[in-house]
Amino acid sequence: MAIAFWINLAFLLAVVFFVWGLRLLSSPDTARKGNILAAAGMGLAILATLTMPMEGASNNYAWILGGMAVGGAIGWVASRKVAMTAMPQMVSIFNGLGGATAVVLAMVELMNLYNGDSHMEGGQLAISLAALVIGAVTFTGSMLAYLKLDGKVKDKHVTLPYHQALNILMLIATLALTVWVYLQGSGAGTNLALGLMVLSLVYGFSFVAPIGGADMPVVISLLNSFSGLSAAAAGFIYGSQVMIVGGILVGAAGTILTVLMCEAMNRSLLNVLIGGFGGGGSAAAQGDQTVREVSLTDAAIMLYYAQSVVFVPGYGLAVAQAQKVLKEVDDLLSANGVDVKYGIHPVAGRMPGHMNVLLAEADVPYPKLLDLDEANEALKSADVAVIVGANDVVNPSAETDPGSPIYGMPVLRVWEAKNVIVLKRSMNPGYAGIQNPLFFMDNTRMLFGDAKKTLTELATELKNM
Repeated sequence: MAIAFWINLAFLLAVVFFVWGLRLLSSPDTARKGNILAAAGMGLAILATLTMPMEGASNNYAWILGGMAVGGAIGWVASRKVAMTAMPQMVSIFNGLGGATAVVLAMVELMNLYNGDSHMEGGQLAISLAALVIGAVTFTGSMLAYLKLDGKVKDKHVTLPYHQALNILMLIATLALTVWVYLQGSGAGTNLALGLMVLSLVYGFSFVAPIGGADMPVVISLLNSFSGLSAAAAGFIYGSQVMIVGGILVGAAGTILTVLMCEAMNRSLLNVLIGGFGGGGSAAAQGDQTVREVSLTDAAIMLYYAQSVVFVPGYGLAVAQAQKVLKEVDDLLSANGVDVKYGIHPVAGRMPGHMNVLLAEADVPYPKLLDLDEANEALKSADVAVIVGANDVVNPSAETDPGSPIYGMPVLRVWEAKNVIVLKRSMNPGYAGIQNPLFFMDNTRMLFGDAKKTLTELATELKNM
């Protein structure tokens, strides 16, 4: 009785740590503490589970601890080596592995059922099948998202003609087979369950295949919610309250974030999933196409004597690992009395909060980070807007060109600043694959080169003033 009390107390504390950690993750200032707290909650839940007496269990701790040691070592090494630019890929892999775990657990229970080693009520069978299908879709969908984000797979290599129609047919077939397996009960057999697993795995891959690159932040959030739902379903299978609560928290958080991301893009989730935005469409070129460059010295003078500057970071900042150099430029300008802010677009980068994480790593004070509406208000009176690796989120075509794939998406109106300096490697289009008329506007000046090298040289110019 005493052991059960302490185990249940540990589970309760683990859940409290999950919720508290999730709350702290909502702000860059407290995100590190939240992550540590949630990890501590997971460790406590694992420890409580290992000490929980289970009737008929073999308690083979050698296999369990061996698996934990191998997995922990891989996770530790991977997390130490992963670059900030690869964080979205890592998140995709984590989502996928969570889904794969649910698939394995569901298949084990289904095989026990079909072999006559266990019995399931209707609700238990439904949950097992849900864990199997959702987990399989999450696994292959997340793995393809990883391959796309890492540049290993191009959209055109995995997309078929009428792919969306094919996806609808596959979804109907998957749901129909799931219902059929459920109705067959214990008589369905292992082969039918394996068939359902394979079909779900194929559908997960096909589901992500036609979604354009610029929609990947939304897809990652959605797959994250799927991984949470699969974990919750696995919790129901084994009657684990902590797995259920943890999975529901992840699923709910991922769903809310997905909705917020869609709102930030002014599009519905259905439109994201079937619209193919970011798949390489192009807007018509309009007006003067002359690019005006600026020298490092002129850019430094423009910034040094400005009253207000708004930096707009994008994926290029992450690629160049230039966040700390950008903070140095910020410090130099602030010491000269310049009001420095950062305009953060909700879908800048390759995953939700990507820019916030980068800037937090460089110790940029959180009050300097402005959300979309605040940044657009600040840009109206800004002397200089500096674009560091951003592209699609500052594209005026979203407001001016009905033929653009991003038309209707809220963007940062950097062109409303008195002057715009764009730090960019080349004139190549952004992740959405479309041209940006901002680069040709009269108040825009291009500063070509690697962002880290350019910002370092810019800092040197500012120090000499």
